[in-house]
This record gives sequence, C-alpha cells and structure tokens, in this order.
Amino acid sequence: MTLSGKAKLAGIIGWPVNHSLSPVLHGYWLAEYGIDGAMIPLAARVEDFAVVIDGVRRAGFRGVNVTVPHKEAAFAIAHRADQAAKSAGAANLLIFHDREIEARNSDSIGLAESLRENIGALQGASAVLLGAGGAARGATLALEMLGAGKIHLLNRDSRRAGILAASLAPQVKAAIEPGALGDWSAVASGAALLVNSTSAGMGANPPLDIDLSRLPQSAAVCDIVYNPLETKLLKDAAARGHKTVDGLGMLMHQAVPSFEAFFGVRPKVTPALREALVKVLGERG
Repeated sequence: MTLSGKAKLAGIIGWPVNHSLSPVLHGYWLAEYGIDGAMIPLAARVEDFAVVIDGVRRAGFRGVNVTVPHKEAAFAIAHRADQAAKSAGAANLLIFHDREIEARNSDSIGLAESLRENIGALQGASAVLLGAGGAARGATLALEMLGAGKIHLLNRDSRRAGILAASLAPQVKAAIEPGALGDWSAVASGAALLVNSTSAGMGANPPLDIDLSRLPQSAAVCDIVYNPLETKLLKDAAARGHKTVDGLGMLMHQAVPSFEAFFGVRPKVTPALREALVKVLGERG
C-alpha cells in the first residue's frame, strides 16, 4: 500500500488493539474503492486515551473507531453526540471536526443489520439477552430496532440487569424483564431469539454454560463474539438445528458508517468481504 501526502487517515484505538480486525476491514474497502487512505491501529492505555486522541486529531486524522476499554471515555470526551451514543453512554466512533469531536455509536445498528440480514425482523416476538454490560445496552437497542415485543435481560448479577433495564425502559417500546441466569429455564421456551452479549467464550474465556434444550427449535441463536468465529454456544446451537448468527456480521455492519465518515464512501457488506475476514481470523488462529 502506497500513501500520498494527501492520504485520508483514521485510527482504531483500544488496549490492547492488536486483535482488532478494523485495519483489515477498512483496508479491504480502501483497496476496493481505490481510496488513498489508511486505518491505523492505536494502542493506548486508559490513562493515555485523551492525550492520544488530541495527538491524532492535531495530526490530521479524520477520526477514530473506539474499542474496549475506551468507549465510555470516548463519549465523555466528545463535544456532541448522536442519540445512539447518548442512549448507550458510550461511543465506538469519534469524528474530528475543526474544533469539535463528534461521538457516534454504530454498535446497535451493526447488530440490528446483521440480525435482519440473517433472521429478519422480530415483529413482536420475545428475545432473551444474556449480559448487563455496555454490549447488552447496545444489544437491547438493536432488538428494539428489530421490533422485539419482550426482552428478557438475564445476568449473573440480577441487580445489574435490573439497573440496566430501568435505565433503558424509557427508550424502548419493548417490555424489558430483568432476571438472573438461573431464570433461563423459565423464559427460554417462549423465545424466538437468544443473544449472548457477554464475553464468555471469547479468546481464553470459559465458554457459556447454558442448556439449549429449553429453546424452541425455531429459535435463532446469536453470539456477538467473533473470535473465535464459532463459539461453543454457536456450535451447540447448530448441532441442535438452530439458525446461528456470529459476531462477524455485527462487526462488518457497524463499520459502514465509520468508513463513510472517514473516507467519504458508503461501502457495501459483501460475501467477499466476509470471506477475507474469515481468512485472516483463520491465519491468526
């Protein structure tokens, strides 16, 4: 890749950041659309986040994508934010204007588009969402976009689930019912979709231990984890004949508005793009 002095630059900031597929993803689109630009990985400790953001903004970057653990800090540092970022209290996209930083959150849109592409709208159906962290907040908003009628929000700490449900209730039409993971058996039989928004099964983390036999055969199972691409949850679900949705679709779709903001072209999510990312994941092991 050759960059000119007029190259459009953007970054992906996190700690760590070497695991991120964003440089590969944006690099694919940059090559596809013949754009003089680059997506630069930026490793920044929590205490250095604001300094790094100020530095790349001054260096002429158009903005950055934000990954863990900086999404809440990204929202806090911005001068203005879109409604999705305000609802989530976090941002995965910072756009640099002349003197202002704009925060956006495309995680919810990314998950909603991935689910819509694979299973369609929920049309009043019930969904079970596991987790009560930032990812769960975004996933709840995504389920709302798809028209869920009821969302069972289950977490190891039911108190956290209750707090999240209370904070989101004014923003969604769907009924949000918080509970503990132990409530799974009582709510699974009525679910059309199960979404795991926890980090269980990611990298070296222990896999999610849940009995899928309670789930209707027609229900779909989604895991927002994309490394590994097929978690134990998805393997078990596929073995039972459930439709499965991995986290790679969410990653690709959430990147669309970022790429457009950075490089001025709205890219398309295609099977060829997915194939390229799957190949990289396989090479990384």
